[in-house]
Amino acid sequence: MKRRLRIRNCQMIFRTFLAIPAVCAVLLSVLSLQSCYSSTAVKGIPVRDLVLAEDQRIVKKTVTKEDHDEIDSMSMTQENKVFNVIDGIPEYRIGPLDVLEINSHMGDKATLTTITVDHRGKISYSFIDDLDVSGLTPSQLDNRLTKKLSSYIKNPRIDVLVKEFHSKSVTVLGELASLRASYLGRAGSGRIYLKGKTTLMDLVAMAGGYTVDADIKNVKLVRQGRTYLINLYDILEKGDERKNVIIDKGDVIDIPALPAFGERIYVMGAVKSQGIYSLKDARDLLGAISLAGSFTTLAKEENTLIVRGYEQADKPLVMMSNLNALLRKADLSQNILLKDGDLVYVPRMLIGDINDWISNTMPLLDFIFYPKRFQDSYFTRDYLHINPR
Repeated sequence: MKRRLRIRNCQMIFRTFLAIPAVCAVLLSVLSLQSCYSSTAVKGIPVRDLVLAEDQRIVKKTVTKEDHDEIDSMSMTQENKVFNVIDGIPEYRIGPLDVLEINSHMGDKATLTTITVDHRGKISYSFIDDLDVSGLTPSQLDNRLTKKLSSYIKNPRIDVLVKEFHSKSVTVLGELASLRASYLGRAGSGRIYLKGKTTLMDLVAMAGGYTVDADIKNVKLVRQGRTYLINLYDILEKGDERKNVIIDKGDVIDIPALPAFGERIYVMGAVKSQGIYSLKDARDLLGAISLAGSFTTLAKEENTLIVRGYEQADKPLVMMSNLNALLRKADLSQNILLKDGDLVYVPRMLIGDINDWISNTMPLLDFIFYPKRFQDSYFTRDYLHINPR
């Protein structure tokens, strides 16, 4: 039978996890009691038997397979609004407001003319008026001018060079050195003009590189209303050029700042100090327990759980570690390496069935990882609904 508990200002629950330890304690107590249906150990995945093969590792999803494929294709494009490949060489596409230098040769005499492409993408040169040059590369314009001038000049020789680039730009946001006042004593505008084929890493370099606070695992590329997430570590550390996308006109690149905790883990249950801890301070399970002040006297440390990969539609991977064997028998196989977002849970009683435990723990997981979903699922207006078994 459903119990309804009226709570004033329940919206305050979602402002901060650390500010409401009492609510967490209540949830943990309820969930722990609901999970104890027998005295047998959890049927999770023992750490000793865990095979961390490449296809079995659980990684937080950032992009879909479709997005991965699109990102890969962006790194292999042979042309876009910025450049075109001519005879195997990427050449810049001329556009409005670009400044051109046209060098014509007549015998031994050379004439250099500087022309600005008008807002319509047209130029007038010599005997030719209103020639549409928008989208042409310098070599293509060279050929077109040579052909048209042949009607007036015998064997004209033309060289075209783009002197100033004003028609193709992108926007950069976030933790880039050029946007910080400390960079050369002044901050940049966030707009970068492209001068030809430019990769994502080229653009980062043009912006002065990223700052020490940059979250380069979650770089955002916004193109034509769609947002793609790119992990620069894949390019920098793995050399994966498929993620080094080629930038197009109008792209927006946003490198966000690291969260206050950066990469983090959660330690809960029968430990002295439940909470959120930095992953860099707790690379493995033993380090996480140490940060949390060790176990309480009620802890079943042989039944310690690690929850990994909790997503909205997926069942998480739940691993079991026997920390009793680690601490008393030096069984290092139980000291599993942690990953960003892992939840370490030390129960006070042995858990009977892992599926029941996952089901009963979902409110807590939603509360930690998806507070909006927790609010939608467990609250109606200002009422909190708890369904005891």
